[in-house]
Amino acid sequence: MIVRPQQHWLFRLFVWHGSVLQKIYSRLLLNVALSISVIFFLPWYETLGIKLTIAPFSILGVAIAIFLGFRNSVCYARFNEARTLWGQLAITQRSLLREIKSLLGNHENQVTEFVNLQIAFSHALRLTLRKRPPEETLKKFLTNDDLQWVIQSHAPCNRVLLLMGDWLADKRKQGLISDVVWSALNHHLNDLSAVAGGCERIAGTPIPFAYTLILHRTVYLFCIMLPFALVTDLHYMTPFLSVFISYTFISLDTLAEELEEPFGTEDNDLPLDAICNTIERDLHDMDENEHLPEKLRPNRHYRLS
Repeated sequence: MIVRPQQHWLFRLFVWHGSVLQKIYSRLLLNVALSISVIFFLPWYETLGIKLTIAPFSILGVAIAIFLGFRNSVCYARFNEARTLWGQLAITQRSLLREIKSLLGNHENQVTEFVNLQIAFSHALRLTLRKRPPEETLKKFLTNDDLQWVIQSHAPCNRVLLLMGDWLADKRKQGLISDVVWSALNHHLNDLSAVAGGCERIAGTPIPFAYTLILHRTVYLFCIMLPFALVTDLHYMTPFLSVFISYTFISLDTLAEELEEPFGTEDNDLPLDAICNTIERDLHDMDENEHLPEKLRPNRHYRLS
């Protein structure tokens, strides 16, 4: 995700990193080349007796804009829900640790063990959503036996949740927490499970492909045909207006593709690494651990992973 400070409106016009220009500039250059070719072949084009007017493109452009706006709204809703779920994850983990600390203090460093399980859950969810192997990251927070048991599963998050449940059940058997308190703490584990399920639902249920494909094809056909409608009236101004209109439609289509999958690593996706880093720092701080991991900050392109 791009986290950029406020800029003057003039400088913002020329921003490169964080925009979709770096992904679509080659397509815009093709549109410019096509427009120039249409100008060059205009005399031959006029001899064919075929003349496209701007009227149908005006109607079609409005329709495309409406559908692009609807698709972008749906994709942003997915992005916003994903961010809400990760915010809920952070809140639930802080609440869970606060209640356990209030009950147990730091009895024989057992709370630190539970903190590591909580952090392992966050990283396991992040790596699962991004389809990356979790072993290298989770080995810092789990014992060897627990690690091998977790990575053998196709759903490591569920295994970590089971370990957290076993930890709470063990404290219940020891009489350190009552049945009523155990039920309340177990409710927080259910909340963590709901967060993981919500994220998996978003990741596993994309926008219907047929809808995306129809809109994608329509946008590109519109941009290809547009110079032929503009050239008879605009002549040498055709490339400028054509590329401007194409930039508007193609960039919206590309942005929707990025927002549709909010757990990826594109510039406009969620910074899951930074969110997990924040969760890890917060939990260690609540556990009074002096050795906090370094806070992740945007790189020179204002990008958070």
